[in-house]
Amino acid sequence: MSNFLTEKILLYRIFTKKDPEAYAELYDLYVQRIYRFVFFKVSSHENAEDITSEVFLKAWQFLIPNSEDQPEIKSFSGLLYRIARNSIIDFYRSRAAKPEVTLDENIDVGDEGKWYHQLANKMETGKIVEAIKKLKQEYQEVLTLKYVDELDISEIAEITGKSQLSVRVTMHRALKKLKQILGDKK
Repeated sequence: MSNFLTEKILLYRIFTKKDPEAYAELYDLYVQRIYRFVFFKVSSHENAEDITSEVFLKAWQFLIPNSEDQPEIKSFSGLLYRIARNSIIDFYRSRAAKPEVTLDENIDVGDEGKWYHQLANKMETGKIVEAIKKLKQEYQEVLTLKYVDELDISEIAEITGKSQLSVRVTMHRALKKLKQILGDKK
């Protein structure tokens, strides 16, 4: 069964029976994608876990309103990403004056030569991530949604509230700028 159909059936169970098991199934479908999206933005496992759990709590509260009105949801994943975006913004607003340094680099030095390749891969990935962080927020977001979260253009359009054409143009400009930044470093 497709994710879209599964999602609709689970949402129906949540709306009609307030079924926590149906929500748990939705959670299982999307938790890794949302965590990855959040982690890429905050670069800390602990903060990403906290924000991800907050996203799913807010989504549950949105789905189970106090009144009998059912909220209209075109895409549950779109709802989750919108909540995640807003939660990340709230996170950075609350920490605006507190810089943080992380020390969680894990490189296995046990195998001869293997550690060198791990380090080289981390360094290359680090260069790309740093280049992406130099882009404006709009560019960072579409690149993350497309290439990290592997969403299609229509999902990105729904999450960002833009047209599909606008998303394509933004993505093209973001890739062009990213290549420019990476080209300057070489």
